[in-house]
Amino acid sequence: MDNVRVAIYGVGAIGTNIAKFILRKRGIEIVAAVDISPEKVGKDLGEILGLEEKLGVVVSSDASEVLFKSKPDVTLHATGSFLDKVYPQIVEIVEAGSNVISTCETLAYPYYRYPELSEKLDKLAKERGVTVLGSGVNPGFIYDTLVATLTGVCETVEKIRAVRSLDAAKRRYPFQKKIGLGLSPEEFKHKLDAGEITAHVGYAESIMLVAKALGWKIDKVEEIQEPVIAEKDLETQYFKVKPGEVAGVRGFGIGYMNRKEVIRVELVAAVGAEDYEEIIIEGNPNLHWRNSLGIPGDIATVAMIVNMIPRVLKAQPGLLTMIELPPPSAVLGDFRDLVKKDV
Repeated sequence: MDNVRVAIYGVGAIGTNIAKFILRKRGIEIVAAVDISPEKVGKDLGEILGLEEKLGVVVSSDASEVLFKSKPDVTLHATGSFLDKVYPQIVEIVEAGSNVISTCETLAYPYYRYPELSEKLDKLAKERGVTVLGSGVNPGFIYDTLVATLTGVCETVEKIRAVRSLDAAKRRYPFQKKIGLGLSPEEFKHKLDAGEITAHVGYAESIMLVAKALGWKIDKVEEIQEPVIAEKDLETQYFKVKPGEVAGVRGFGIGYMNRKEVIRVELVAAVGAEDYEEIIIEGNPNLHWRNSLGIPGDIATVAMIVNMIPRVLKAQPGLLTMIELPPPSAVLGDFRDLVKKDV
């Protein structure tokens, strides 16, 4: 059986880490790479990854051409957070006959913000016989897939609260920038409202994924993000934060059913914050799950995208969500063994 053929669409921080991860796996190979950066186009992917040898995969800015020629089984897409912005890219991939796994946060449950685009994408994917999935660590796992899985031992569920806290100083520059480190509170609000920074994207998507899994009909979703203000001088590898400036973000999403709060997801991402995740489920039985180590976001995102490949390649065509696929697991063996169709 041939190796699973993979294209990397977006050779940024996440895309390059995805490529490096794949190179350490068995039964899978990179056959194409797409990016628009002039510094990367025309170069061998091995050079961009800092490898001593070339991989024979040249980065192209013409996605349609390179995907049609290379015929990847799946394209791993990592370019943006909002489906309306990356929709043409996803369509290019689908038109080329490739399955898609994307880090686009709003693609994790696209029907909430983009119902019309979702219907069009689902129809196109079915016509081309491919599967489209939005995944990652959050949304994609911590606030939704993990939460839904934990409810599997419950007879009843009344209310859910999921919390993620992380030390922003340990994260890479783009993350620290998008949560507004070093800005004044006024600048933070202006840039967030203008879309110049995003902080966390996906509170609503996670809520809707959990609700879908449980069969709940959510009436309303609230999303709120506020700055965490420094009380003393703080410093990261990339930013110096003075007292009164933004040291991070505190945000949450709330899902209501019959005008009652039933799902709450909360995030604290700030310099010096404690690293942990916590999920509290009120029901029968009550559950309290806590990870006191904290999940490293970049590593987890890369792992989720790659580990979902066998699930996607065996899935039915169309636009799917994590809730409609078997729960994720690490792929430690040969990918070829896991993508064989069940007889």
